[in-house]
Amino acid sequence: MTTRSAGPAGGEQSLLVLGASGDLTARLLLPGLGGLLAAVPGQPLFLLGSGMDDWDEDRWRKRVDDSFSSVSATGPQVTATVEGTRYLQADVTKAEDLRRLLDACRGQIVIFFALPPAVTAKACQALAGLDLPAGTRLVLEKPFGTDTAGAERLNQLLATLVPEEQIHRVDHFLGKSTVLNILGLRFANRLFEPMLNAQHVASVDIIFDESLALEGRAGYYDAAGALVDMVQSHLLQVLALLAMDAPPTIDAREVRDRKAQVLRATRLWDDDARTCTRRARYTAGEIDGRRLPAYADEPGVDPGRSTETLAEVVLTVDTWRWAGVPFRLRSGKAMSATRKEAVITFKQPARVPDGLTGYDRPDRLRIGFGPDRLAVDLNINGPGDPFEIDPVTLDADFGPGELPAYGEVLRGVLDDDPLLSVRDDTAEQCWRIVEPVLSAWRDGTVPLLEYPAGSDGPEDSLLATD
Repeated sequence: MTTRSAGPAGGEQSLLVLGASGDLTARLLLPGLGGLLAAVPGQPLFLLGSGMDDWDEDRWRKRVDDSFSSVSATGPQVTATVEGTRYLQADVTKAEDLRRLLDACRGQIVIFFALPPAVTAKACQALAGLDLPAGTRLVLEKPFGTDTAGAERLNQLLATLVPEEQIHRVDHFLGKSTVLNILGLRFANRLFEPMLNAQHVASVDIIFDESLALEGRAGYYDAAGALVDMVQSHLLQVLALLAMDAPPTIDAREVRDRKAQVLRATRLWDDDARTCTRRARYTAGEIDGRRLPAYADEPGVDPGRSTETLAEVVLTVDTWRWAGVPFRLRSGKAMSATRKEAVITFKQPARVPDGLTGYDRPDRLRIGFGPDRLAVDLNINGPGDPFEIDPVTLDADFGPGELPAYGEVLRGVLDDDPLLSVRDDTAEQCWRIVEPVLSAWRDGTVPLLEYPAGSDGPEDSLLATD
């Protein structure tokens, strides 16, 4: 990524964080902001936190300082932001409290909703009764709505507050350097791009498995599950980047137009949730010597909800480039190992000459999202018997990006560049794609399987086997 300023030309900006005392703010938002302020000098920033908790400014300032220190963020702008930050207690579902917060801001205002989706919707309804200052930007966390109709209603409400180009639906997954590197890999290399189509590709797998279990997130996760938490948001965005046609420029409108085109063409394989989806949740098990309870026994979990901790979905992208190629998306918690990658499996050669033996593995292109790496699995002769084919892997490891993922997303927000933000129509399409799956899972058409924590998941995966 090229170095850009942290903010449009002009005076001071205010970042108003609603939900400032919550976990998201401390764990992701503030460290990302600290990394941005340290790495990319720019316009002055006034940070205003607000929450229901009765905090004084010293407690808030310590939270900001601790979060910045966790990413070793230092420098004049970091120091100035910490010293100048303020905290105001407020009920963000009340218009009068929101007015008080807006009045405390300085310069152009960016409102970050670090809140549960239902509270975000209520806060936006309260904002509808106010006259927002010109240029105000709204930043929303996923999920955007709870279904297609809910996403449409939320988008209609947001459109009454500010223009669409001032709405940033952030997906921090799009800020990961290797996810962004998909664009360079595909469109700056003559070697790969001609091969990425249905003529040469057998399948595409996008996997985000983690050894982490619930880790105290029942309040959010038990109402969402793996399908909504990961597949409906992050993994569909990666699919769009892998499958879209080349844009003429890396302008936000061009890239987002092509992503939207891909998602409009995406649907369930054979339109049958029974055969192309799978769900499961972990039972008691052990990961790295640590015993874990079953998901249903985790604190805060409602066992009756049948929330899945592993989701698999097979999709088709009905475009000229990809028709007939299965895109298999999976996300699982409490797995035996962390695996975060996209795997493009190529078709077998039309014919391997007689006399060459040992060929049994297709060529693959692997794009790793953590650790960040690129690998190509190939078949070559030797180094032993010159007539025996051996598999080899050519790989390259990438260092971390210039900024943490949230820092990259925040840079786009403060620069008022929506490239890494999810557009209204794209958010609705993502819900449309998974809605038949949610419906089938709710009515029990697809059974809820189980797998021990620390295992590879239930048997008979829909994914390709290595």
